[in-house]
Amino acid sequence: MIPVDVLGVFFVAAIALGLAPGPDNIFVLTQSALYGRLAGLVVTLGLCTGLIFHSAAVALGVAAIFQTSALAFSLLKFAGAAYLVYLAVQAFRAGSSKINGNSAPEISLPALYVRGIIMNVTNPKVAIFFLAFLPQFADPARGSVPLQILMFGGLFIIATILVFGGVALGAGSLGGYLKRSPSAQVWLNRLAGVVFVGLAVRLAIAER
Repeated sequence: MIPVDVLGVFFVAAIALGLAPGPDNIFVLTQSALYGRLAGLVVTLGLCTGLIFHSAAVALGVAAIFQTSALAFSLLKFAGAAYLVYLAVQAFRAGSSKINGNSAPEISLPALYVRGIIMNVTNPKVAIFFLAFLPQFADPARGSVPLQILMFGGLFIIATILVFGGVALGAGSLGGYLKRSPSAQVWLNRLAGVVFVGLAVRLAIAER
């Protein structure tokens, strides 16, 4: 049984980490502003599904591969960067369609959910962060270490949902204004495209 004080310290640390500016919460911010609160919440669920993958990887020791293998790390990060560039192109094209007087293409909630998963899973920095962070709170004297890591991973996901959900709700309030202002929609799409390109570059040049 993990002591309550250990769980409390871990949860506070997880909240603080969620609040720190990073690719994931910026992603939630842009998607919420573009498509509304519900879209942001769905993206958040997608990102958290990716965290389930990372938690399981740490528990099974798979994440260690990305820490020790330069090839595995590079392949995953470039795949993630390529996906972000794809999202940037989609955002810029959506902006252009508004200029031409057509409505921007709708994005389904399942598609946004998948975006969140891919965004998180293809970031090897998250895998290595979990590998370094979660085991610090596990203690072999308390029983199965993999089980403890999964429990901490679950608690981290709860903290992430709370923080990113708040970001989604806050940024989603822009949705009503954007629907009344086509020009604002265009510029926000362009801004989102620039953000995606910046995140892609940041991921592409990341080191282990």
